[in-house]
Amino acid sequence: MATQEMRSVYVETLIALAERDERIMVCEADLMRAHGTTKFADRFPGRAVDVGVAEANLVGVSAGLSLGGKIPFAATFGCFASRRAFDQFFLSANYARLNVKLVGTDPGVTAAFNGGTHMPFEDVGLMRMVPGLTIFEPADPVSLRALMKQSASMWGCTYMRLPRKSVEPVYEEGEEFTLGKGKLLFDGDDVTIIAMGGLLVGEAIKAHGMLAEEGIDAAVIDMHTVKPLDEELVLHHARKSGAVVTAENHQIAGGLGAAVANCLSCACPTPMRMVGIRDEFGQVGTQAWLQQHYRLTADEIVTQVKDVLNK
Repeated sequence: MATQEMRSVYVETLIALAERDERIMVCEADLMRAHGTTKFADRFPGRAVDVGVAEANLVGVSAGLSLGGKIPFAATFGCFASRRAFDQFFLSANYARLNVKLVGTDPGVTAAFNGGTHMPFEDVGLMRMVPGLTIFEPADPVSLRALMKQSASMWGCTYMRLPRKSVEPVYEEGEEFTLGKGKLLFDGDDVTIIAMGGLLVGEAIKAHGMLAEEGIDAAVIDMHTVKPLDEELVLHHARKSGAVVTAENHQIAGGLGAAVANCLSCACPTPMRMVGIRDEFGQVGTQAWLQQHYRLTADEIVTQVKDVLNK
């Protein structure tokens, strides 16, 4: 069953944070209606800034607000947050060691009908190159609320990927989360599936059930934070199961799969497969069609599990 839209949860959480902390601000680049942050602007008119279609300026203004003691949540489509505003985010916010919370919406194929120009398959890869940056993608509303609150309470820049639409619920209310620490959803001895984001965590859960019907015991990890990666959790389950499959709504080059491969290659070389985008641009289509086209599905996870296990 689908749940509340992620953008609604995002705005509600921002309002709750702002009610307790007057430093919380919202910065937008002409996407307040798309993100639903008009509700925040109505509630706190002096704490919402819209810079217009000027994403680099969005980050620059947010850096200035941070320098003035504010905690800005700056949101735009992930393609613009990463590709267009990368230099400003790298230098004005991160190099300056400020406290900007950048949000990239519509990650990967969730951009759907906005098409290839608005479809970030490479944002995590770019952001992983920024020293000290925390990068995460909540899997559902419960994890979104919890991880946003942690992002707001910590000092330093963060980059959050955020689908705007509904995703399948994963967690019960009250579940606890820690940035930089993955969540083990299912334990297993035969293979470890490591997924990121609502789209692929949901598919990994489906794949777990499909594999169980065939007698394959799969561990499933929601690796909501790709940087810093929970290497301890990765290594423990790689050693336990002896095989790893990653799944992400992103290019396999530079994303979660690459981060896990880097970890394993140095400390515990392990047979591994990756589910994700393979050196392609985005296209226009429904999210369901795009998932099938790019093979971001439970079926593909099962295929890769069988391949790595030689079954």
